Amino acid sequence: MKSLTDFIVKPKNNKRYSNTKNIGGIDFVVSSSQEDHKFSNREAVVLETPIGYSGPIKKGDTLLVHHNVFKFYNDMYGRQKSGRSFLKDNIFLIDSEQFFLYKDKGGWKTYNRYCFVQPVKVKQNMYINKNTTYEPLLGVMKYSNKYLKSQGINNGDTVSFIPESEYEFYVDGELLYRLYDHQITVKL
Repeated sequence: MKSLTDFIVKPKNNKRYSNTKNIGGIDFVVSSSQEDHKFSNREAVVLETPIGYSGPIKKGDTLLVHHNVFKFYNDMYGRQKSGRSFLKDNIFLIDSEQFFLYKDKGGWKTYNRYCFVQPVKVKQNMYINKNTTYEPLLGVMKYSNKYLKSQGINNGDTVSFIPESEYEFYVDGELLYRLYDHQITVKL
């Protein structure tokens, strides 16, 4: 089975939510809310690519997807439903606007206009006390894209970005901000 325009995927580990944490060999549920986007599974395994697709993503690769892809929601009568991406039996159709990174045997790679920046922890000093965990509008480029590389912004560079552009993801347990390449303003 192949789709004309969409990737056919399933949630990694066949779980729609990443709401458990293993402590001492026991799985604890850390959130029972289906509405909390922070605990929806963000990783999808590619079962099939679209017909005629000739890009870098292959069957078996992992995609980092939008938080709504696998979530349940309740309709106006209170019945549990799946979102528009659901096909059947824990299989989903996603288009190219619903994922941001892909992982093949070589590791994570950006897709389209997206890049990922690792936030920088605040450096406290005795004169200025900042009431935040991370420096505002500052980070280290973790996954640059083709356009940014052509502009001289590579992985490991310290960059600044526009306000209100941070979209948080945890990639391999690490907090990253997903940004569009045009939201990067300065290479420091």
